[in-house]
Amino acid sequence: MTSPARILVVFGTRPEAIKLFPVVHALKADPRFECVVCVSAQHRQMLDQVLEIAGIVPDHDLDVMQPDQTLDALTANLLTGLGKVMDIVKPDRVIVQGDTATAMSGALAAYYRKVPVDHVEAGLRSYNIYHPWPEEVNRKIIGAMASLHFAPTTTSEAALLRENIAADRVHVTGNTVIDALKWVTAQIEANPALACGLAPLEARFAGKRIIGVTSHRRENFGEGMEQIAQAIREIAQRPDTAVIFPVHLNPNVRKVMNEGLAGLDNVALIEPLDYPHFARLLAIAEIMLTDSGGVQEEAPALGKPVIVMRETTERPEGVEAGTAKLVGTDARRIVTEISTLLDDKAAYEAMARAHNPFGDGHTSSRIVELLANEI
Repeated sequence: MTSPARILVVFGTRPEAIKLFPVVHALKADPRFECVVCVSAQHRQMLDQVLEIAGIVPDHDLDVMQPDQTLDALTANLLTGLGKVMDIVKPDRVIVQGDTATAMSGALAAYYRKVPVDHVEAGLRSYNIYHPWPEEVNRKIIGAMASLHFAPTTTSEAALLRENIAADRVHVTGNTVIDALKWVTAQIEANPALACGLAPLEARFAGKRIIGVTSHRRENFGEGMEQIAQAIREIAQRPDTAVIFPVHLNPNVRKVMNEGLAGLDNVALIEPLDYPHFARLLAIAEIMLTDSGGVQEEAPALGKPVIVMRETTERPEGVEAGTAKLVGTDARRIVTEISTLLDDKAAYEAMARAHNPFGDGHTSSRIVELLANEI
C-alpha cells in the first residue's frame, strides 16, 4: 500500500488559522494524507484561541512573536525556523494561506528545498504594493513559487492568469473562511455557551442597532486611526445606535481608540474576541465597519453590509457584488455611508441581500481532492 502523502500546513496568525483549520480537518480525515501542522505564532494569543476551538494541536510551534519586532527581523526568524521544521518533517507538499510574513516565508523555505508549495486564497490583488502593506507583495511572492493556486473566485483566477500562471495550476475553489464560519456557527447552535460572553452587551444595547467594528491595518496607523475614531464618535451620537469594537492588541490601535472613544455610553471597547464570539458579533451586528480583509468575506455570508475603511481592496468581488462598499478613512465619508444604511431601508436591503461571491462552505473538500490529484 502506498504511504500517505505528508502535507505540512504552515500558519501563524488568527486569520490564517481560521481559514486553514477546515483544510486541516479535511486532511486529517482523509487516509490519503498525513497532515503535519506548524505554527509560527506570529500572533500568539489570538492564534491559540482558534487552535483551541478547532481542536488542533500543532506538531511544531516556532513561537516567534516578540513585541515591536521589525518585519525584516520577523522574516529572518520565520525563514530559518520554518526551514528547520521542513528539514525535520521532509514534507511532500507545503500549504500556506493568504499573505502574511509566515505564508511568504513558508513558501520561500519550501521553494529553497524544491518542495511544492500550494497557496490557499491565491490571486488576491489590490495592484498597490503599499495598500495593503506588506501583504500585497507577500501574495505576489508566493504566487511566483506556488505549484497549485487555490483561487477563491473567478476574479482572483483572472488575476493569476494575467500574471502568466499556467491555467492548469489555477483552481477556483471558493474561500475556506465560509467553511470555517459555517462550522463555528453549527458549534454555537449546538452549544450556545461557546459564545455567551457577549450576552451582557446584548442586554445593555437591547433595542439599539449594533455596528460591529474591527480595525488594525498598518497603513491606517496614525491619521487614519484618528479619523476612524472620530467617525465612531459621531456615529455614537445617534441614540438608536450602539458600537461594539473588539480593539486589536497593537498599541497603534489601542492608544488612539482608548483616547478617542473611552467613556461613551453606547460604545463598547472590548478585548479581541475568540472566533465563536466574533461569529456571534457578526450575527448580532446590523452593519460591519472594518479595514479587515476577512470580514469582507464573512459578514456577507450572514447578510450583513460591510463598510470598508481602506483606499483599495484585494477583494473587489464584494464591492462588485454590492455586499461591501469601499470608503477609505475619511471620517465624514464613513459617517455618511453608515448613516445612509441606517436611514435608507432600500439601500440597506440592497447590500444585505446581495449574493456573497466568496463560497458555499465546501472549499476544503475541493482543495483536498485537488491535492489528491498531485500525489
